[in-house]
Amino acid sequence: MKKVLPIIFLIISAAIGVAAGKFLRPEHVPEVAETSEEEGQDDHTQHLNPPNQTPRDPNEVVDYVKLNNQFVVPIVEEERVASLIVLSLSIETPDGRQEEILRKEPKLRDSFLQVLFTHANLGGFDGEFTRADKLNSLRRLLLEVAQRDVGKDAAYDVLILEIARQDY
Repeated sequence: MKKVLPIIFLIISAAIGVAAGKFLRPEHVPEVAETSEEEGQDDHTQHLNPPNQTPRDPNEVVDYVKLNNQFVVPIVEEERVASLIVLSLSIETPDGRQEEILRKEPKLRDSFLQVLFTHANLGGFDGEFTRADKLNSLRRLLLEVAQRDVGKDAAYDVLILEIARQDY
C-alpha cells in the first residue's frame, strides 16, 4: 500500500495539471500552418509591418510629430484602478504637415484616449500586452482615428514610442 499511494497521487496530480492547463489556456491561440521557410519569412515580416498603412511614394520625405504629453490609461478591476498604462505616441506625416497635426492635437488626443480606453476595457493591456499582434491592432485603430481626424494624406502611421505598465 505504501508503494501504491505515491503512484495514485502522481496520476491524480497529472490529471489535475492537464485539466488546469486546458481550462486556463488563452482564448486567442494563433494557429501555426505548415509553410516553407520563404513563406514563413513573408508571414513574419507581414506580422511586424501591418498592411493597413497608407501607400506612398518611397522617395517622399516624411516627418514625425511627437504628441506633447504622454497618454495615461487606467486599468480598472473590481471597481478600482489596478494599474496604469503610460504611452508616448508619434504620428508619421508628410514633410510640411507638422503644424496641421499640432493644431489638431486636442482632437487627436481625445480620439486616441477613446481608442485606448476601449482597448483597455477589452483586455488589450492584460497579460502580454506588448505582443506584436496586440500592438499592431492598437496601432491600426489609432491610425484609423488619426486619418479620420486629420486626413489620410496627413497621417501615414502612428508609432508607439514608449509603453509601460505600473501595477498597484
